[in-house]
Amino acid sequence: LIGAIAIFLIGGYFLLSFFAVKFIQARLEQVVRPGLTIGEIKIKPTCLSVKGIRYEDPLSKRRIFLIEEMRFYPDLYSFLKGTLRIREWIVFQPSFFFYRSREGHFIGPLTIMGEREEDKEISDEKERKAKESITIKIDRFRIWKGSFDFEDMKPEGAPAEIRLRELDLELKNVQYPIISSHSFIELKGKMKGRKKEGSIYTGGWIDLKNMDMETSFKVREIEIKIFEPYYRKRFSAEIEAGHINMEAKIGVKKRMIDAPGQLELVDLQMKEEGTLLWIPAKILVSFLKKKGNRIQIQFHVKGNMDDPQFSLQE
Repeated sequence: LIGAIAIFLIGGYFLLSFFAVKFIQARLEQVVRPGLTIGEIKIKPTCLSVKGIRYEDPLSKRRIFLIEEMRFYPDLYSFLKGTLRIREWIVFQPSFFFYRSREGHFIGPLTIMGEREEDKEISDEKERKAKESITIKIDRFRIWKGSFDFEDMKPEGAPAEIRLRELDLELKNVQYPIISSHSFIELKGKMKGRKKEGSIYTGGWIDLKNMDMETSFKVREIEIKIFEPYYRKRFSAEIEAGHINMEAKIGVKKRMIDAPGQLELVDLQMKEEGTLLWIPAKILVSFLKKKGNRIQIQFHVKGNMDDPQFSLQE
């Protein structure tokens, strides 16, 4: 009797697993669009594995993202109730690429998520029914060892390059269709510099419906030279070395941001010729020697996210 019950439970478990991952597979195949390729989709006993995901922009032929593997672990019993609950969705070693042209046009993962022409032809009623057909709940979404590359051609001269590595993201309590709720978020990683790597961290909660949030943001030992393309137009003096530490509390409510924080420039070294923000470099060098080559600034960013005329007088 015990053996028969065990066989029944195990068989039911594998049967439910099969149907749950088949459902996810069908939804995945619906979003495949020109430029997106998938190397392999494999149904395993407890998860759906998707490997070799790659997207290349059809017009510019630029890489937009590469993903080594994604795994979906469905909750089997929720599938019987007409909802799909994913216990965990893991993205292994993804690489994301963003670009900005001289004219200020962006190309990246977020710019390719618009509707296709055939999607726009679907009536509002059909779209509403499609969204209401099933609710998808994700208990935990994770990105493991990701990377982020941003090449910005807009600044004059050589392009700016922002490179983040070893990105680990954790997001909890996500639902589609998206509803207003607090989702725990934590992101940590490293920013590559010319001589060293700095660290970044953010943690708190975010409402994916209206983008309200309360998070803490910290960066440590980020090289100032990384941002040279953005400040070299205003600085005629050359900054030779130094790094940035920063802490901020970021609050967003109804598109209004309130973010007090502290910025610290450490081991700041510069040449004495020229100016920085219209201040003679000689004066700043003398000031820095008295302060141990360190400057601390308190700041407070407040304003409307839709009209970002923020004041940074500090």
